[in-house]
Amino acid sequence: MKQFKLPDVGEGLTEAEIVRWHVKAGDPVKVNQIIVEIETAKAVVELPCPFEGVVAALMADEGETVDVGRPIISVDDGTGTDPAPASSAAPGPAPERGQALAEDMVPAPPKEERQPVLVGYGVKMGAAKRRPRRSASTPPASTPPAGSPAPRSAQPPARQDTGPAAREDAGPFTGESAAPSVRENGPAAGAAPASGGRVATLAKPPVRKLAKDLGVDLTTLTGSGPQGSITRDDVQSAAGAVPAPAAVRAVQAGEERIPVKGVRRATAQAMVASAFTAPHVTEFLQVDVTETMDAVGRLRRLPDFAEVKVSPLLLVAKAVLVAARRYPMINSAWDEVAQEIVVKHYVNLGIAAATPRGLLVPNVKDAHAMSLPDLARALGALAETARAGRTQPADMAGGTITITNVGVFGVDAGTPILNPGESAILAFGQVRDMPWVVDGQIVPRRVCTLALSFDHRVVDGELGSLFLRDVGAMLEDPLRMLAWN
Repeated sequence: MKQFKLPDVGEGLTEAEIVRWHVKAGDPVKVNQIIVEIETAKAVVELPCPFEGVVAALMADEGETVDVGRPIISVDDGTGTDPAPASSAAPGPAPERGQALAEDMVPAPPKEERQPVLVGYGVKMGAAKRRPRRSASTPPASTPPAGSPAPRSAQPPARQDTGPAAREDAGPFTGESAAPSVRENGPAAGAAPASGGRVATLAKPPVRKLAKDLGVDLTTLTGSGPQGSITRDDVQSAAGAVPAPAAVRAVQAGEERIPVKGVRRATAQAMVASAFTAPHVTEFLQVDVTETMDAVGRLRRLPDFAEVKVSPLLLVAKAVLVAARRYPMINSAWDEVAQEIVVKHYVNLGIAAATPRGLLVPNVKDAHAMSLPDLARALGALAETARAGRTQPADMAGGTITITNVGVFGVDAGTPILNPGESAILAFGQVRDMPWVVDGQIVPRRVCTLALSFDHRVVDGELGSLFLRDVGAMLEDPLRMLAWN
């Protein structure tokens, strides 16, 4: 019997929500078969199964938030039940001929067989050898006579070798352990804690943070989780905030409460950090885009664009790429730790996308090196993936400058907030018919408003104005893109 524990599918992931199971108890599964969809703070991720066998039990419900390292599914692989943890006190056979009980409890040598490793995760074969660790069943250097009390030194010491290469019973993911009853620097399962610090080791970091936010003393709680660990429900119950099972809880007539989690919570945290860290400046420019709209119509009739969607956003994106090459500082980032400005001579163009799960900002990698047809295909694939909720964390990492198309919502302009780690974001407003002065005559033209927000630590007012002016000029006359490219 094998248990699959929730892995860290992104750097620093502490928890994820179970979105949808693809299997149920009794279903056969194969190695690398997709079994579940989870939602992290960045995206929805599909997890494959690292074992082959039959699903014995689903250990987490859809909609439930699960901490990294917690078992989520049990698979019967035909090997029988899991062996008892090394620290269990299960009695062995009765000693014969005066042989001490401790000799019967000497653990068998570790098996050479490794558990199947999920593709893309885990420790590679041939990695550094693991040192055998001491457990509760390891006898002391000198075995006391049978019947005498065990010395204090025979108790399992605090774990010091916390790395994955030093753990004899590590699972296929970093941080897993097949002996959960022996916890790092903490008491064994069911043991009474000696101090508040040791109680804290029975709660994962997100649970400890929740307890701190709610003012709950962990030393007063009895854990209801595996091996006596303290769960979110334990903390919320102690705080008098027991969550309802539904995702949306009615509190009062005419009100409802929606839990903030996943993409929505990550977006909120990022926007708050950006707004109160980077000094934002926003400039606006009204542009006559009549020629751009005509160019969009002509591009749609070209064979190179026959199977791709051509929209005004394509030419806006091209104008931003050309202007970023003319003014490289707009495509840079502020490094607070090193106190340096990082100028990036490549463009990973982010496109803000509104999805049912919240705002996502995936980016087109190396957009500066793409031809116009390739850029159109990349933008189309990016939008389709985002709408389907299949955007991966890697697709949203490493952006350098962003465009947000607020015009699709019928909005003229706004003051966009910078995507964290970037120095500029351009909002593209709706294109509408307006009276415009051309050669001294008032004529109807297609007009839109551009709004550029930038980090004033990196981008001065002059640089921001020049960049915005050039983007507007290229949208007024698309031929300038060829001249300046």
